[in-house]
Order: sequence, then C-alpha cells, then structure tokens
Amino acid sequence: MARVHELRLIAKVARLYHEGGLKQNEIAQRLNLSQSTVSRLLVRAMNEKIVRVSVIVPTGACPELEEELQKRFGLQEAIVVDTAADGDALLKDLGAAAAFYVETTVKAGEIVGISSWSATLLAMVDAMHVLLRPVNGEVVQILGGVGRPEAEVHAAHLTQRLAKLFGSTVRLLPAPGVVGAIATREALMLDPYVREALSHIGQVTMALVGIGAIEPSRLLAASGNVFSPRELDKLRKSGAVGDVCLRFFDADGKPVIDLDDRVVGMSLPQLRKVRRSVGIAGGKPKHAAILGAVRGKWVNVLITDSHTAEYMVSDKPGR
Repeated sequence: MARVHELRLIAKVARLYHEGGLKQNEIAQRLNLSQSTVSRLLVRAMNEKIVRVSVIVPTGACPELEEELQKRFGLQEAIVVDTAADGDALLKDLGAAAAFYVETTVKAGEIVGISSWSATLLAMVDAMHVLLRPVNGEVVQILGGVGRPEAEVHAAHLTQRLAKLFGSTVRLLPAPGVVGAIATREALMLDPYVREALSHIGQVTMALVGIGAIEPSRLLAASGNVFSPRELDKLRKSGAVGDVCLRFFDADGKPVIDLDDRVVGMSLPQLRKVRRSVGIAGGKPKHAAILGAVRGKWVNVLITDSHTAEYMVSDKPGR
C-alpha cells in the first residue's frame, strides 16, 4: 500500500505542476512539502511514466535533419529552412531564418564580423529588427568592401545597417576585397586606416559569412571584386569548389591558396578561431561549396535549406 500512496502523491504533484501551472515553491507550500521534495517527485513522475513528454514538431521545422548535420559534421548548431524556393525567394527565406538566429543569440558586447559581398547576408540584414536591448559592441567588416560605385553601396549598407540595428560601433574596411597585384595589397597594408580595420578582425566573436561557389554571385560580380575567368579556371583545376570571404577550399575543405595574397580581409585560419562562425547559404549550385566549408570546419554554425541539408547527409554526397 505504501507504494500506492507514494504514486498518488507523485501524480498529485505532477498534475499541479503540468496541468495546474503552479511553480514548485507554490506546490511545496500547498502540500506542506519542501521544494527539493517537489523537484524529486517531478523527476519520479517521469521515471514512473506518470508524465510523458511528447514534442509536436511544427510544420516547416526539420529537427532530425539539424541534429544529423550537427552530429555528422561536428557543428555547434544547424538551422534548416524547409523551403522549395530558389533564386531570390530562397535568399529571402534564408535571410529571415538567419535574422531570427542572430537577433536571439547575439550577446551584449559581442564583436560581430560580417562579409561584404553576400546577397544572403544582405537579405538577413534587411529582415532584421532593431534590438530592444542594444548590443553595445562592434560590427566589423571582415572583407574589403570597396568596388564599383553602384555595388559598393551594398557593402556599406550591410555593415552600417547591422551596426545601427545592434546599437554598436561600426568598423569599415576601406579597401577592395580583391586587388590586381600582390604589390597593391602590400601598399594597402601601409595605410593606417586599413591596418586599424584589419586589427579588429582578430577580436571578432561571431562571424557572419556567405559561402560562395566558384562562379561569382551577381552581387559579387557587380562589385568588381572577382578574379578573372583564367584565374577561376585555375582554381577549378586546383580542386577548388567554393570560398568563404574569397578564401577558396576544395571538396574536403582544404585551402586552395593560389590567390590568397591578393585578398584583403579575414583569412581562413582567423575564421577558424572565431567562437561562432555562422555560414548562411543554400541552393543546388552551392552544394559542393557548403559541404566543403563544413568539412573544413570553416563554419561551425550552418543555416541552409532542406534540400541542401538532405544532400549533405546522404550516403554519398558528391565531391
């Protein structure tokens, strides 16, 4: 009989907590128990199967895919957007998901780095809202944003608007993302404003980056920060499948560094040291690039679409 009475008490505590909405200290006062006893009885309710938890996954959520991506690639977090969209509609869906992630996880005083020439990041910033509590940190441009005048406004908009939304200081990088010669980059390194901007890159605690395929995106192509067709062909022959911040890597994520010495911005080793490196990309043309980026551990948080995620966890994803 003693066990029946114990189970009765467990059930009463469980009903008050789960159905009555009472807090543990309120239950303790009502039943003349200690709060530690109430806590122990709630654990017993789970163990005795008096209380069973059932999670109803809402339409549009992909928790199993997210968990598989995290397990397979050692990601801190994966966010999978269930969408059949492509083109600009896909950018909008990914941007909205990234905006929610950043708004809900950015910390006070955070130093956020953002790449310049990503349409997905632009969609993210356009979907964001002013934070109720200012971050009061810094937003650092981690890839040169100088280019053709008609495109350069995007880079400035991206960095400055994010800083305004966060209530943070902005650190612009006044240089092109790609220069024509090594000597040009060396000359830029002598500029005090460029040096100061680059010095902040090592302090970034959260990096927001797009993941590019070998073929440059419309935004990147319009900016003028691109390599020549001959150079891109050379990258392909070297095994490159994609880039992060114009730093190229192969299908296994290993760096292909032929053109690194002409890029002004965060390097791959610097990116790997960032506590949270958030890659935001999707779509079939970027499958190999996204897979290479996570295999190389250049990003440790991935926001992508469901079709890309399914490709990544398939038995034999392409290389």
